[in-house]
Amino acid sequence: MILFVGKQLLLFGFMLLGLLTIMFLITNVAPGDPAKLMAGQNATQDMVETIRREYGLDKSLPEQYAVYIGGVLRGDLGRSIVSTKPVIEELLRYFPATFELVLVAMGLGILIGVPFGMLSAVYRDSWVDHATRIFSVSGVALPAFWFGLLLQLYFAVHLEWLPVSGRLELITPPPEPLTRLYLIDSLLRGEFDTFREAFQHIILPALVLSFPCLASILRVNRAEMLEVLQSDYIVAARANGIPAFRIITVYALKNAMLPTLAIIGLRFGWMLGSTVLVETVFDWPGIGLYAVQSALYSDFKPVLGVTLLIGFCFIFINFLIDLAYGWLDPRLRTQ
Repeated sequence: MILFVGKQLLLFGFMLLGLLTIMFLITNVAPGDPAKLMAGQNATQDMVETIRREYGLDKSLPEQYAVYIGGVLRGDLGRSIVSTKPVIEELLRYFPATFELVLVAMGLGILIGVPFGMLSAVYRDSWVDHATRIFSVSGVALPAFWFGLLLQLYFAVHLEWLPVSGRLELITPPPEPLTRLYLIDSLLRGEFDTFREAFQHIILPALVLSFPCLASILRVNRAEMLEVLQSDYIVAARANGIPAFRIITVYALKNAMLPTLAIIGLRFGWMLGSTVLVETVFDWPGIGLYAVQSALYSDFKPVLGVTLLIGFCFIFINFLIDLAYGWLDPRLRTQ
């Protein structure tokens, strides 16, 4: 297992280096002059040259690459043109909101998708199976912005059960930051009213974000459970009188979870990159909304910082999924 983890760490390092290289090439080789873009349309040539020297754009490409890698390793992702603040500070401000939203959405997807996929396979061709299949197709087909607006109109405007937008009410101060995740910080601080308010605010955006993920997990888990339940060792387990509940939840589900883990990792990365619509609809102060606002002002440093952060999280989550693969299937440790 130690050798397997070492191989995965080496692969993780190569993938991260590849991501940094791609981001560097996009920034420096793409058509257009970054210095002119930062200076603005009405800037003089002297202003452009000053910005080029300030950001090191007058150096050769290998020198710029070395400076870029060194800056990333130090946590220096440049400065925002609009706010003039370091991008890393703004990412640390906005990313916890997105991460909390994605965590809750993924939790909903796993807690609902896996059991219902299992039930759909066990009760194949029953009304439960047909209902879950219709539900899974709807989850993939519904546009996120339309579904979000629909939930806002019904639960927030019509029934007035849940808030329309934001992480907290405007008059409610956020909890003292420990993790910058409001749900966790409010519990750790014992501020249960703040926790209830934060939980109410996150329900609708998390539900909208989790719907496609939930549908994918359900479909993959159902398909794998159907295949596993027809395996010889499952038939032998039934012949030996092992209880059906143990066969399904221990023997069958463990093997069916391998492809499900893969789709969970892929969907986690997809959700990080697709929070733009959800955060815009629900005015959620995360990196998706931050990237959109930066792009509107042609502020490319924050956009690149957001892209790099999402790519890193995607690689790291898949690294954890690979480790879970090795834990569930010992055969992979010898490859």
